[in-house]
Amino acid sequence: MVPGTALGALAGNLAYTRLAVRLMRTTGREDVTAMPFGIDTPTLFAMVFGVLGPVMVATGDPGLAWKVGMVVTIAIGIVKTALAFAGDFTRRVVPRAALLGSIGGVAILLIAFLPSLKVFGDPLVGMVALVVLFLALFGRVRMPFGVPGAFAAVVAGAALYWGRAWLGADAGHALDVRLQLALPWPTLVWLDALDDALPYLSVALPFALVTVVGGIDNTESAAAAGDAYPTRDILMTEALATILAGGCGGVIQNTPYIGHPAYKAMGARAGYTLATGVVIGAGAAVGALAVLVAVLPEAAVAPILIFIGLEITAQAFLATPARHGAAVALTFVPVAAAVVVLQGGSLLAGVGKSASDLTGDARATWQTLTMLGNGFILSAVLWGSALTAIIERRFAVAGVVFAIASGVVLFGVIHSPLANGAVFWPWSPPNALPLRLAGAYGALAVLCWLAARRMRAVS
Repeated sequence: MVPGTALGALAGNLAYTRLAVRLMRTTGREDVTAMPFGIDTPTLFAMVFGVLGPVMVATGDPGLAWKVGMVVTIAIGIVKTALAFAGDFTRRVVPRAALLGSIGGVAILLIAFLPSLKVFGDPLVGMVALVVLFLALFGRVRMPFGVPGAFAAVVAGAALYWGRAWLGADAGHALDVRLQLALPWPTLVWLDALDDALPYLSVALPFALVTVVGGIDNTESAAAAGDAYPTRDILMTEALATILAGGCGGVIQNTPYIGHPAYKAMGARAGYTLATGVVIGAGAAVGALAVLVAVLPEAAVAPILIFIGLEITAQAFLATPARHGAAVALTFVPVAAAVVVLQGGSLLAGVGKSASDLTGDARATWQTLTMLGNGFILSAVLWGSALTAIIERRFAVAGVVFAIASGVVLFGVIHSPLANGAVFWPWSPPNALPLRLAGAYGALAVLCWLAARRMRAVS
């Protein structure tokens, strides 16, 4: 699974390097930064707990679970290929506050908050690395020998970690890593699992849609930072890379990463995606990635993610009109729910429990959090778009946005009550909650249209 997934990352990074070089030649600028690219973490969890795990439990066949994962990954890539052609249109009609706000919420609550737990879990290593990074990138303090700030932070943290282990204050962890050649190669073995994969294809649409919306958001974020890429090229690259990964044994889709402005602030230009792709692709093929994971402590690397989260969140507010600040903030709410569910599920699992063991108000609250968090990127974009339209007194537009939300709720594209966020048909919902939410969104649409009519009558 790993070499195939890494091949998708390699292909996408090479394509994004080419796009950055082309932009450099077109604009004559040397400070163009390539779009970051890699595997999609939410899909990783969805595939493990929604596809691979259930197939393995039901059949006990790891080979079948792998093949079903390939089918679902290829299906995600096909859906993204179709959606890629609507990217530029979406950027034109969706307000910047909604696009940047949705990834701003992801940045501060997922990219910055979760790694901060690693930092404070090992404060000597993590906090020293964090402040070294802040001094270099925010304080513009020149690091010894002119090394990049992020590199200096990781080296400082790793040196403290292994120095402490050498002194006997901490056992550290063993470097028992074996290199093994495993080249990714196209295969058609997934054709054997088409029938078995049918019940799991519902995972494909929401997660394809999420990364497409995220790719549109990231393209807008890069444009706000000064690097304007064609949205269709960005989205088509991630779609084809996902199909390539799935066809070579990968089970996780690829996506452009949130963080372009932060990479730009760290001094990254057009070549870093080339280096990333080669290291990930070659490293996965020979098993060298395990060496890096073993050598670099999490607490030393986590500060980079915190910096990226802070930069993206700041951009969400600074690159949008000040009057739209409330719309940006509103987009954070669904993301917060997703974080609570993610961490809450981990805590419950730690004591041998699951969400199904909750009762009474706790169970109802968990269900609400699950619905609020499922499809959080798209719901954040819809909420931000609606409030931006209200702020601009475009009440009819806000009504249209709420009407769209009412429609997609019926399919579970947002606010799915299912734990894995799967979609369903409107005539066979898992319970009555989607119908109630669709009715609520419909009522909001009517309210906004009445406000628009009243405004026309008064004027």
